[in-house]
This record gives sequence, C-alpha cells and structure tokens, in this order.
Amino acid sequence: MFATLRFTAVAALLLFSAPAVQAQQAARTESKVKTKAPKPSKKDEVVTLSVMQGATALGDIRLVLFDQTPLHKANFLDKAKNGFYSGTTFHRVIPDFMVQGGDANSKDADPNNDGMGQPNDPTIPAEIRPEYKHKRGAVAAARQGDFVNPTRASSSSQFYIVQNPKGTPHLDGQYTVFGQVIQGQDVVDKIAKTARNDMDRPTEAVKMTVKVEKLKKKKITELYGYQYQ
Repeated sequence: MFATLRFTAVAALLLFSAPAVQAQQAARTESKVKTKAPKPSKKDEVVTLSVMQGATALGDIRLVLFDQTPLHKANFLDKAKNGFYSGTTFHRVIPDFMVQGGDANSKDADPNNDGMGQPNDPTIPAEIRPEYKHKRGAVAAARQGDFVNPTRASSSSQFYIVQNPKGTPHLDGQYTVFGQVIQGQDVVDKIAKTARNDMDRPTEAVKMTVKVEKLKKKKITELYGYQYQ
C-alpha cells in the first residue's frame, strides 16, 4: 500500500503513524486485560477419603484444596478423579504428628516398598506460602530431603495430614501445605492410634477410597463450617 509516489507528506505521515497509534491502543487494552483479576469461582471441589481398616469403616475425611497452590490442587484433583488414590493406604502413621499416604506402591502385596514411590515419579514445583501453616488438619505434600531436593519440590502423589492438636510448626516453610481437613479429623485421630510396626506402618492396612464432589462454596460453609477467605 506504500507503492504509489503521489502521496502528500501529510498522507504519508498518517499512513506511518496509524500503526503506532494502533500499537499504543493495543498496549493500553492489553494492560487493562492484564490488571483485571479473574472473578473467583462460586464453587469448589470437596475431596472425600473413605477410610477402611480390614472390614472396619473408620469414617470419612473431607478436604478442600487451596486455589493459591494451583499446581498441587490440579494434580491432586486429577489423581482423585481418575481413581489413582483409591486402594492406596496410609502407610506411615505417627501419633501426635501426622498420617501419610498416597503411594502407588501401597496397592501391591509388598509392604516393604510402601513410601518409596514409583521409579521416575515426577515432582511438583514447591508452592510454599507463608499464610498456610502446619496447623491441625493441614494437608501437605511429602517430598525428598533437602540434600537431594534443594528446591523442595513435592511428591506428585504422597501427602500427609497433620494430626497433632497443636500443629507441627517446625515444618512451616519447608513443605507445601495445599489443603485443609473440613470434616473427619476424628478419623485422622483413629488412623494415628492404630497398631503399627517399627517402620510406623499400620500392622493392618488402612485403605482409602477417594471421590470428588463440586459444590457451591456457600453450601460447603453451610455443611462443614469452612470459611473461605
């Protein structure tokens, strides 16, 4: 469109200026788009862990997961929905501390590999946030130690629930807390009290079946008393 030589200087100026004006307008529009925060969803997903020990039902543990730890939330919900967690066990329980589960190895017949994880298991980048503490009922991601994992990346499957009534504040800032028990902390207490061997593994397997239900946040507050910030 710049081929003709008969444009006046003013016309040429307008032609060359138009893209610049458009670019400025686009930049302003883009800036407005970037600064506009997305509307928070009025719904959330409640994760229910139905816990059995042998033929005995210990009860249900219900969790919500934090939007501020999006990688951990998305990963956990995906595994919960696709059946990964159902049939896994709480393979490590320590009274007045926590109960840990979610390892795929706990589905097999060999108790000695529970907690070791699958070969080449992926990790999740740490999402450690100062506002989320290891209070009673906190749900957090297990991980390898700092000496082999200095970035504190999380296991993609194993998690633990804080059982100690006073919390475990010495873990704050070291592990990603990504959820909270909203009902069934008494079931966590039952798990912690079960008989265990010298590896802290229950002598009788404590298995979970996991499902996910989407509800309005208002309904979650009504049913379970959980207050969204």
